[in-house]
Amino acid sequence: MKNAKYIPEIKGTLRSHMIELPLVIREASGIIIFGKRIKSIVFTTDVAIIRNTNADAVIAVYPFTPQPVITHAILETAGVPVFCGVGGGITTGQRVVNLALDAEFQGAMGVVVNAPTPNETIKMMRKTIDIPIIVTVVTENHDFKGRLESGVSIFNVSGAKNTPRIVRKIRSEFPEVPIIATGGTSEESI
Repeated sequence: MKNAKYIPEIKGTLRSHMIELPLVIREASGIIIFGKRIKSIVFTTDVAIIRNTNADAVIAVYPFTPQPVITHAILETAGVPVFCGVGGGITTGQRVVNLALDAEFQGAMGVVVNAPTPNETIKMMRKTIDIPIIVTVVTENHDFKGRLESGVSIFNVSGAKNTPRIVRKIRSEFPEVPIIATGGTSEESI
């Protein structure tokens, strides 16, 4: 077993209270996007949490029609890369493409679309933006091949208790595709 490498850590008096993610996440391989390795992602739109967590990145999706002003506020506040939700459920078609382009122009590292997003919309996005397109996956009965052919870069698996099974299915069919997945509540599930 390797000896743990010493890493100096600096904490201020006023900023010592923060949301620290489980250390076991550091054992993940992570994903390298534009030269940055990302191993941990916080799922929130709360700017206070975004500013007070040690996550490597933020995935900012919310259950309302995406708005550029919300994207701007999150990107302006975050000190880490942000993956912005741009719709794909009720909000679809050219509007999703426009929101994705706006997010890219504002500095988002990637955009996230909902599970029901049509492949045609993803193709339109891929022709327009040059940042990763992340699609949320909630079931193993998903057209993974069609998504990849449409231009999806990363799968965001959010299947509750079925998440490990969905990840295994993707890995068996596409061993090298990048996957973001909810980790669960224990070190073992992470």
